[in-house]
Amino acid sequence: MNKLKTGYHLATGLVSAMLLMGAGVYILNYDMVAEMFVSLGYPTYVIYPLAIAKILAVIALWYKKYPMLTEWAYAGLFFVFLLAISAHVNAGDGQFAGALVALLLLITSYKLNLKLGKK
Repeated sequence: MNKLKTGYHLATGLVSAMLLMGAGVYILNYDMVAEMFVSLGYPTYVIYPLAIAKILAVIALWYKKYPMLTEWAYAGLFFVFLLAISAHVNAGDGQFAGALVALLLLITSYKLNLKLGKK
């Protein structure tokens, strides 16, 4: 396996793990997440749909049969991570590092995916 593929699998694997762990926390620890969402100014009714969307996004990142679906997953996750960073910065709670790391991993995964697709 060449370096590009290794980098792609590493970045995509890490962002996938972060998404799946986040979805698990959203589903299994709803009360804690709801408290955080309220403190950030988000409505709590988006918690379960967001958890489901994160799981579906992971599937779309790895299942390459429909490239447009993969592109939509990258775009949607980009905005989710960007909004998470913005919410934490605006709240002043200093908890934006996880979303920033996820965003950087997502961008790395996307760029490497594009390079691998051109070969």
